Amino acid sequence: MLEDALLTGPGGRPSPFDARARSSDWDEVQAFCREVYMPYRVRPVLRLSRPDATMISARAGDVTFSRFSYGVPIRLDRFDPDAGNILVLNTLRGALRHQYRHGDIATRAGESFVVDCSRTEYWLEGDADHMQLNLTIPHQTMERIAERWFGFVPDDALWTSRVHFGGDGSRWQILLDYVTRTMAADLPLPTDGNLGRHLEEMICLDLLREWAAGAGYRLDHGGRSAAPWYVRQAEEILAAEARDAPTIGEVASRIGIAARTLSDGFRRFRGTSPREWLAAHRLDGFRRDLETAPAGTGVARIAASWGYVNFGALAGAYRRRFGETPSATRQRAHR
Repeated sequence: MLEDALLTGPGGRPSPFDARARSSDWDEVQAFCREVYMPYRVRPVLRLSRPDATMISARAGDVTFSRFSYGVPIRLDRFDPDAGNILVLNTLRGALRHQYRHGDIATRAGESFVVDCSRTEYWLEGDADHMQLNLTIPHQTMERIAERWFGFVPDDALWTSRVHFGGDGSRWQILLDYVTRTMAADLPLPTDGNLGRHLEEMICLDLLREWAAGAGYRLDHGGRSAAPWYVRQAEEILAAEARDAPTIGEVASRIGIAARTLSDGFRRFRGTSPREWLAAHRLDGFRRDLETAPAGTGVARIAASWGYVNFGALAGAYRRRFGETPSATRQRAHR
C-alpha cells in the first residue's frame, strides 16, 4: 500500500518528489539524518561500504515524514535524547531489527515500530534492502495532543515503551497512505497551515492509540477527571450558560463535534450524559439562588429566572437531588 509513499499522489500522479534524492556520500547522508531525525551513530555492517541512500522529507505541522534508506546494511545507536524526538519507523521493503524489551524484534514490509528516543535507549539494524517511511515527531507535540484529546499527559510508562504494531491493511497503514497521498498532492504545505495541522493531529492521535494498545497503557487511566478537550470545553460552556439551558446539539456544534461524540465522551469520562450534567448543574445554581436571594424574593420568581416553567417537575427533581423541597430550602435560608 505504501510502496510509492511520497512519490505519487491521488490517482497515481507523480509528486514533486518524483526526482528521488540519492547520495553515496556518508557526510551528506548523515547531515540529512541529523536534520530530519536527530544526531546518532551509524556504522556500516560491511567495512568501507558506501551508501546508496534515498533521502526525501516533507512536513505536516510538526511531523516530519521521510522516505529513507541507506542502501547498505547498517547499525544505528546512541540516539541523542536531548533532541526530544519520537521515531515511528514504517518498513516498506526489506527488514529492520529493533531493540525491544529484553531482546529484539524485526519489522518487515507493512509493519511499524515506535520509540521515544527522548525517554529510552534504542538501537536498530537494517539489511541492504531496507526502505522506510519514517515519522519524526517532537515529544512535546505528542504531549500537547494527548492532553487535548485525553485530558492528561501520559507518564513514562507509555513513553518508555517500544511498540511493534501495524501490518498490511491495518488502520495505521490506511491512514499513512491517505496522509502521504494528500501531502504529495498539496506540497509544499505551509508550516502552520490548517491542512498540515489537520494531518498532524490525525497521525498523532492514531499513533497514541496504537502505542497505548501495544504498551497495555490506558489513556483514560487518569480517571474521569482526565476527560478529552471537547468534554472539558462543553462543561465550560454549559456551566457559564446554565441559566439559559443551551441544547446539547448547539454546544456540540459550537465546539465542532457531533452531538453523539459529545454524549459518548460524557458517559465515558463523567458517568452521565451532557443533558443530565446540565440538569444537575442548573439545580445546583437554583439552590444557590434560593439560599442567597434577597428577602421577599419568592421561589416562583427564582425558578422563573432559571427558565423553569413546570414547578411540579422541578420540585420532584429538586427533592431527589437535595432531599427537601425548594420552599424548605428558602425557609431555612430566611431563618
